[in-house]
This record gives sequence, C-alpha cells and structure tokens, in this order.
Amino acid sequence: MARSDRVSGHQFRPWQVWPGSFENPPLDGNFPVPETGRFVIAPKTPIASIGSCFAREIKRRLVRRNYNYLTEETYHPATLHASAAWERVYSTHCLRQIFEYTFEQWQPDLRWWTAPTSKQIQDPYRRVILYDHLKEAEQGFEQHRQHSAKVLQKAKVLIITLGLTEIWQDSIDGSVICVPAGPYVDQGGDMRRYRFRVSRYAENLDNLERIHDIMAAHNPDCKIIITLSPVNLWATFRQDTDVISASCNSKSTLRAVADEFTERHQNVYYFPAFEMATVYQPLSGRTYFSEGRDNFHINKPTVKFIMQHFFRFFSAAEPDGAR
Repeated sequence: MARSDRVSGHQFRPWQVWPGSFENPPLDGNFPVPETGRFVIAPKTPIASIGSCFAREIKRRLVRRNYNYLTEETYHPATLHASAAWERVYSTHCLRQIFEYTFEQWQPDLRWWTAPTSKQIQDPYRRVILYDHLKEAEQGFEQHRQHSAKVLQKAKVLIITLGLTEIWQDSIDGSVICVPAGPYVDQGGDMRRYRFRVSRYAENLDNLERIHDIMAAHNPDCKIIITLSPVNLWATFRQDTDVISASCNSKSTLRAVADEFTERHQNVYYFPAFEMATVYQPLSGRTYFSEGRDNFHINKPTVKFIMQHFFRFFSAAEPDGAR
C-alpha cells in the first residue's frame, strides 16, 4: 500500500498516489494504473482505428507487430492514417459524420466543393480528398462508404483518438468541414457560409454518444478504446487567446469528455496516451516534443513508450518492448 501523511488512516494503492511523493516509490518506467479497465487483445483480434494524426502512430506499430489490423481501401493515400480512407479526423463532429454517412443517409446541404481555377472536386468533410470530376467523386465516395462499413462492422476493437475542439461549421445545416484547406480554399473558394467556433464539452460528449449508438446498432460486440492525442495544436484560429492556451483547452475538454464517456459504457476503455506523454515523460526528465519544424508533435521515444504500455495493458503477456 502507498503512504500518505496528509490523509491519515486511508490506505491508497500505489497507482493512487503521485510517484515519488513522501516515502512512496519513485518512477520506475512503468506507468501506474489499476488492474481493472482493460482486456486482452490477441494478435488475431480484428482491430481498427480512426482519429487524429496520433492514430497513424498506433496503426504503424500494430502492423509492425503483425496484429490483425483491419485495412480497407489500401490503394488510397488517405488510408495511411487509419483503417479506411477517412484521412486524419480531428474533431468529434467529423468523427460523428463518418459514422452517420457510413451507416445512415447523411447528406449535407453542400456536398462537394469545386475549386475555382483547377475545377477539381474536393470533399469538404475529409481532409483534402480530391477528384477530377463530380461523377468520379460520387462513385468514389459510395465505394468509400462500403469500405468504411465493412471495416467498422468487422472490428472487435475500435481505437478512437480524439484531437481538438476547434471546428468550422456550415451556418446553414450545421455540418462540420474537416479543415479549411486544399485547392478550393487556396484558389479563393467562397467560405462565407462556414463559421469558426470552439466546440464545448456537452456537444463533444453527445457526438461520442451518437457514435456509440451507431456502433451498438451495427457492431454491438465491438470494444472501444478512447485515447487523447498528445500532439498539440500547430496553430489556433482563435483571436482571443494564444495557441498554447487554445491547445490546453482542447485537450482538457476532450479529456473530461473521454472520462465521462468511459464511465457510461461497459465496452468503452480509456488508454492514457496523453498522460504518458505530457506528464510521465517530463517527470522522468525527458521531453516528449519532437525537434525541428514539427516540434508540436511527440518524438519517437515517447511513441515507443506509449505503445510499450499499450501492449502491456492489452496483451496476455507483456512483450519486450514496442518496436
């Protein structure tokens, strides 16, 4: 049991007290967590992942270890980041739209952008997905829907990585675009119908609940692992605060959302990748930031540390380290 000079008579478990506080053991390289709240993922277990850029790191290491990582649309560059050509998905609003367009009749008021100069067709709801003409776009998206449904229905474990709370929303129908980028934006496309805002706790929780309802209807046996990306905002569209504060707000909001979402559902589990990077690594005297131009990302040693613990948490036997 752990010691506390401040709460006399109460017995804490080691993972309930701050490492190294009072006479408690210091950091030992193993992130302290309770034994409950996890399950075994066998190498043959069908796993899918979706979310922000950190989801790509999870995918890479599951594939390297020869886990049964599900991938559809392998011919599409957008599949680099996830199990299908969803590309990187930063907000819970865009995540929700993916599940809705996969299994329901999701039809926004403005479905496609046409770049003013090049005339390329751009999907506003996936990160810079381009087509040469409208017919190709509609056919390609229908194929994508089928692949998306296949992978989400087959998965026994779905890893969702939450990213940020800043969104660009259609003022007419409320749909949320992925990011204001690509040839449509670069070539001066009309963006007046979209307004930037910061999404808040209740709506982000509602989005995850909607995703859970859809998965319960189409794949009720699937377990969901929620993670929070430790990658910071590169820039903020907010005019009222700085990028560091905006990043902290995004992460704090989504961390609180993930906590309640996990508490509500027996098949939802939280994996503390964010805490491993942003708290445990600095406590160990290590930085988690990458060097160079991408210094808002996390570095490779931190990714390795996180994935070592992922396999320790969810494997029947602890491996000798994530590659």
